[in-house]
Amino acid sequence: MSSWNDCALLLCDLQNDFIDPRGAYGRAGLGTAQIAALPGRLKPLTQALRAAGGWVVSTHFTLVPGRNGEPFISPHLRRARPFLAKGDFVPGSWGHAQVDALGRADIAVEKVAFSAFYMSRLEWVLNRAGIRRLLVAGIVTNGGVASTVRDAAVRDFPVTLLEDGCAAFDAQTHRVAVEALRPVAEVSTVAQALAALQ
Repeated sequence: MSSWNDCALLLCDLQNDFIDPRGAYGRAGLGTAQIAALPGRLKPLTQALRAAGGWVVSTHFTLVPGRNGEPFISPHLRRARPFLAKGDFVPGSWGHAQVDALGRADIAVEKVAFSAFYMSRLEWVLNRAGIRRLLVAGIVTNGGVASTVRDAAVRDFPVTLLEDGCAAFDAQTHRVAVEALRPVAEVSTVAQALAALQ
């Protein structure tokens, strides 16, 4: 690949409220070593891609605050994650931000559902930036990552899923999700992406 100017590393939901022990999920005792390892594994790729002229784009799951700051939470999410409360995933908050180990992305996009394309400005900003190709990483493989990869493919973005740049809450769920995405995305690794950049 001679130029990386039209390529972005799309980091799905690597936020403090998901990953940091002090965040919403950490306080509820939810997290895995596989998820916790992602920022450190992906950091060198963010640096190499930027050095080659590419972009780093982050998506941020958002609980939009309503009256008195009480968040709008979808019924299915409230059933699955009853611990979510006022102050979690609030736009502009520490919990909403990408984890410190990765720092700020070149472009950050709020999202309100599994897919980062659903009712968001993601497609608009990708087009404005001239981004045509996506490397996708983040959490969780079977949720936000899978939905975003499929929606990107529908929009004719060539997508490469970084298999070891993603994680789920258990290894089997991760493996099944990766296999299910092979018809719509190339599957690669962080090391292979780094080698291509070099």
